[in-house]
Order: sequence, then C-alpha cells, then structure tokens
Amino acid sequence: MPPHAAHRITVVAVPPVTTFDLSIPELVFAAAEVDGRPAYEVRICAAEPGPLASTGSLRVLVPHGLEALDDADTVMVTGSGSRADADERVLAALRAAAGRGARIASICTGAFVLAQAGLLDGRSATTYWVQAGALGHRFPSVRVRPQALFVEDGPVLTSAGLTAGIDLCLHMVRSDHGAAVANAVARLAVVSAVRDGAQEQALPSPVAAADGSSLAATRAWALERLHEPLTLAELADHAGVSVRTLNRRFLAEAGASPLQWLLTQRVELARELLEASDLSVERIAGRTGFGGPDSLRRHLLQRVGMTPRAYRAHFARPARA
Repeated sequence: MPPHAAHRITVVAVPPVTTFDLSIPELVFAAAEVDGRPAYEVRICAAEPGPLASTGSLRVLVPHGLEALDDADTVMVTGSGSRADADERVLAALRAAAGRGARIASICTGAFVLAQAGLLDGRSATTYWVQAGALGHRFPSVRVRPQALFVEDGPVLTSAGLTAGIDLCLHMVRSDHGAAVANAVARLAVVSAVRDGAQEQALPSPVAAADGSSLAATRAWALERLHEPLTLAELADHAGVSVRTLNRRFLAEAGASPLQWLLTQRVELARELLEASDLSVERIAGRTGFGGPDSLRRHLLQRVGMTPRAYRAHFARPARA
C-alpha cells in the first residue's frame, strides 16, 4: 500500500450475528491512528447485504456484499449463533482471500466458519471455551487450544469469546503499528492494555467497588511513577485503604493483584521504548522500574519470549518523517 494508506479490514457477518462480536473490530480499529491519520478502514459485509438476523433484539443492517473481500488486507469472521453449514459463497470468498495472502482472523465462534473453509486444517486455534470441545470434535485436524485468549498461527488468528476479541484486535494493532499505538487505542476504548494470547480465558471480571469508589486515581498515579520502586504500602496509602483492601479491590477492578498489574504496565512501557526510542537497555530498565537490565531481560523473556535486544531488533520502528 502507498504510505499512510489505511489497512483495509473486511468483517464478514454470518447470520444470526452476535452483535457484540460484530462491534469489536469497529471499536478497536477505528480508534487507531498513525501520524494523525486513521490506520484502518473497516467494512462489514455478508453473503446477502441488507438486514441480517441477530442473536438478540437489535436489528443489523450490513451495507456490503462479499466483493468487499476482494481488496481486503485482513478478513475477520465474527461470532455467529450458527456453527454449521455456513454459506458456501462465504467459504469460497474466505479461501480466495487466504489464497491471495490476506490475513485471516475470527472472533469467538467465527472459528467454526474458518474451519468449514479448511483454513484451520493443521493449525492451532481457539474459540469460546464452551464450544472448544465441539470445534475439536467436528474438525479433528484443528489443534484446539481451549484455554487461550487468542492464537496466532501464521497468517490465521482466532480468539475466544466476548472481550477476548478485543485482545485479539489490540494484538493485531500492536503487530501492525507497535505497542505505543495499541496501548493508545486501549486507553481510548477504556479497555485493558494488550494481554498475552496465552493467558487463560477464565479471568476475574473487572468490576467497580460496591460503594462506588474506585482505584482509578491510584492506578493513574502509579503510571506516572513506574520508574520508582513502588510498594504495596505506598499504593495503599495513596488509595487511603489497607493493604488487604487494596489487594481485594485491585483484583476486582483490574483483574490482577497490584504487583501483577504494575509488572504488566512496566513491561508494556519497556516494549514501547524498545520499539520507538534509541535509549539503551540500561536506561529503559531504569525508566520502567526494573532497576537493571537483568531484571528487564528476565521479565521480558517470561512475557514475550525475547530478550530486550532481540525484541528491539525485531520490532524497532524507524522514526517517521
């Protein structure tokens, strides 16, 4: 594509559509910008454009037919209330897109459509955990990973259900444009920072405290001090609660303990700096609160399987003109 051209994403709606899943690509990709320009163009299509049946009470009107796949850089199939006998026109269009090199992805039970098209044969994949057994039983050539949030196997990506689709889309943004853009999208969409696809689907649901209070201000305060060796006592003091209450409420709101959350934020900041700056690994370790390069190296290896230098060599992005 020419410089600054938007990456074309075509979302295939297979009725009866799951409206939450269908909205995820628009939610995530429409928020991504590079140099002040939209990074993606999202189109939704179906075998028969127009009104589609949905699994809920909302009416869905799809504007495009399958010709929208012809020039798509990425094709996504979102969750459907039906997991059998997808329209052969959809399956043929998916095979054609994959054959010319388009990236292929699915959210939730959209994996069943990819499997029917033969695009998951011999690949690892995931889907909503409730349906993972059915996917493996019906398509034995697919290596189903029932606990993964999302799976990337070459040019084909699949995700679990509900918010795991957001994780998948954020992962794709990070792969395309780096951690800084992906994390900016996560902040705009008010969702968690990019999670590793290997995390299990069964995670605590972030909820607000029963009395309406929140630790959001404390998390924002901590984000400005990632270079400091923050302790549980300091976090609890800022929040005005006991350490025990801090741990309980952090888990409820952020889905992780305070120290786990801090570690994730430090790793994400380190990734941004490795990708987009020429700071030494030693300075990055200091800025992100790891203390030294050995600690940064150990945690980056645990999270992404790469050393800081290897990560930078692979993902460093040249300064934009």
